[in-house]
Amino acid sequence: MTLGITGGMGCGKSTVAGLFEQRGFRRLDSDVLVREQVLTSAEVMTALQVRHGDGVMAKDGRVDRSALAGRVFADDAERRWLEDLIHPRVFALWREALAASPAARWVVEVPLLFEKALENWFDFTLCVACAPERQLARLEQRGLPRVLAGQRMSKQLPLAQKIERADFVLWNDGSAGFLEAEVERLIGALARRL
Repeated sequence: MTLGITGGMGCGKSTVAGLFEQRGFRRLDSDVLVREQVLTSAEVMTALQVRHGDGVMAKDGRVDRSALAGRVFADDAERRWLEDLIHPRVFALWREALAASPAARWVVEVPLLFEKALENWFDFTLCVACAPERQLARLEQRGLPRVLAGQRMSKQLPLAQKIERADFVLWNDGSAGFLEAEVERLIGALARRL
């Protein structure tokens, strides 16, 4: 079984994916794959330098993700170009991992699951949601100013539409214990559907 997890920025996708992982699911985090494998590949780094010059490279030779984000979230054409560069590489990493253990229970974090029409990759989809004010507060706690958080959130499908399209929804407005109980309930529901 493969479960795709999406939701708004700051809603708790990674927290929920971690809870599934603690309960025996194998986990793929698309953001981690991008950060640790895709953006570190020589081919991608060269393409970024050709496109943006040294302005997106850190002094240590790695991609300056903050500088890159500043460029792509301010310009939709640049964001689409970057997505066209990195998404096929992420999908290839997914295919490789899923093919290596096809019988495993997988949980895959996909921020743009519905935006990129990736529903067919998964047996089920899950949207992690929370109240907008809590979402913004969490992003500010991570050091993302409210203006930038709003700018990035505007590039994603509205949370209400993700909720509507998902097979399951988990609300992450309560306590950690409540969220764990919700994950346990969902695992039981998934088992009954297979």
